[in-house]
Amino acid sequence: QVQLVESGGGLVQAGESLRLSCAASGSIFSINVMGWYRQAPGKQRELVARITSSGSTNYADSVKGRFTISRDNAKNAVYLQMSSLKPEDTAVYYCNVGLIATGPHRFLEVWGQGTLVTVSS
Repeated sequence: QVQLVESGGGLVQAGESLRLSCAASGSIFSINVMGWYRQAPGKQRELVARITSSGSTNYADSVKGRFTISRDNAKNAVYLQMSSLKPEDTAVYYCNVGLIATGPHRFLEVWGQGTLVTVSS
């Protein structure tokens, strides 16, 4: 069993910043890609940013230059620093992790429960 615990969402005004955190725990052998997705009301879930085990990153065009993803491999954690937030960033943000589980080694993709970010204008 692997669990993801997210934190850091909330209500902010446009132009402000927030930091999301996600920590993985459980039967983990190794973690490959960690990322953040978001889903706004009435829209499909979309990739925001992701980071590989070697530190390579990629971002959605809409957040480049404003959001920064990072990870702490020792803590099995991933973070999303969001700056210059806009009302269109309002969404539920989901942590997503691709990992190798222990026991018989097998690949798992795990999602967090989601954390709401609301940006007011």
